[in-house]
Amino acid sequence: MPALVLVGAQWGDEGKGKATDLLGGSVDYVVRFQGGNNAGHTVVVGDQKYALHLLPSGILSPTCTPVIGNGVVIDPAVLFSELVGLQERGVDTSKLLVSGNAHLITPYHRTLDKVSERFLGKRKIGTTGRGIGPTYADKINRVGIRVQDLFDESILLQKVEAALHDKNQILVKLYNRRAVPVELVVEEYLGYAEKLRPFVADTVLVLNKALEENKVVLMEGGQGTLLDVDHGTYPFVTSSNPTAGGACTGSGIGPTKIDRVIGILKAYTTRVGSGPFPTELLDADGDALRRIGGERGVTTGRDRRCGWFDAPIARYATRVNGLTDFFLTKLDVLTGWEQIPVCVAYEIDGRRVDELPYSQTDFHHAKPIYENLPGWSEDITKAQSFEDLPKNAQAYVKALEDMSGAPISAIGVGPGRTETIQVRSFLS
Repeated sequence: MPALVLVGAQWGDEGKGKATDLLGGSVDYVVRFQGGNNAGHTVVVGDQKYALHLLPSGILSPTCTPVIGNGVVIDPAVLFSELVGLQERGVDTSKLLVSGNAHLITPYHRTLDKVSERFLGKRKIGTTGRGIGPTYADKINRVGIRVQDLFDESILLQKVEAALHDKNQILVKLYNRRAVPVELVVEEYLGYAEKLRPFVADTVLVLNKALEENKVVLMEGGQGTLLDVDHGTYPFVTSSNPTAGGACTGSGIGPTKIDRVIGILKAYTTRVGSGPFPTELLDADGDALRRIGGERGVTTGRDRRCGWFDAPIARYATRVNGLTDFFLTKLDVLTGWEQIPVCVAYEIDGRRVDELPYSQTDFHHAKPIYENLPGWSEDITKAQSFEDLPKNAQAYVKALEDMSGAPISAIGVGPGRTETIQVRSFLS
């Protein structure tokens, strides 16, 4: 049985949690393959709302095994806080598996993240300050701390000493901060060892054996395509690869085993943090999208920047990820607009550009070229099929599908688990 990949097709916050939860009852494993607690998913089950920051959304499906893959960076305090919070609400978390090769966020990573961002001033990236970037930097520099290091005190001590040798110099001499004591970090993290041990596994082996046994594996990314460190709006990006290619490296599942790549696409566009955003609305329409759509970051608590749908971004996501399907979310938020503008291309220095500009400079100067599509006023939250939607809503979905380059296989018409129209199965 092949694997499925689920990725954000914009700047994140597209509703991946709902999509993963929708599939959770039909898959055997859900794998988080990159990022850390700088991203979040909101999942609504009945009248219960769950905000997940680090855990895979599949943890809410009783029949599913949730996995934190080797490509994730883990803050142990956040992990256990989230686990306890779910356990207190009656969620069984005992099936969770954590890769021993995943890297750990430490106090010095969080400190460096915050002070370096502050010193950037107007050039700040918009980081969440949770230590994600510095942890990935240590991973690439080969001075990172991995989950498996917690089970060997000697190795842990050596690695923390090596990491802090330079970092304390930077904190003290450049940022005028106190040095981080090696002993305190080692003591704190040794304290997590026995709590983590029951969850730790060779997840690469587990997942590949599952596929050999005809089990269904779903890999979910945090953030979105335009935040990918290689393919996003650099430097206003995250520090990992939330695109489909990152699913392979972050889980240990080879590309030939992947059958479907599903892009989550919001019916309009949002982004959090700094960086270019051609369709951003700084007017009453932007305020209305933010208010009606509840556009506030699950993890950061920051208001999201809102704008109209951007078709060149969707086409770019289709190409970069090799998308086979789209899940269109939050269509209901657009109810009530007489006309709904859609960005079909950009104007850059007086010329029309139909695709995402390669140049960072060009994208910063891109102005949206809009086509207006007729809106609808009918409540669509009770729609059970595509035919139940108002004609103008159907036309809007079809127009987005034609512009985006992949079929829209599911449509979110409300926040609840059941408020989804399944046009075609993701598992066929």
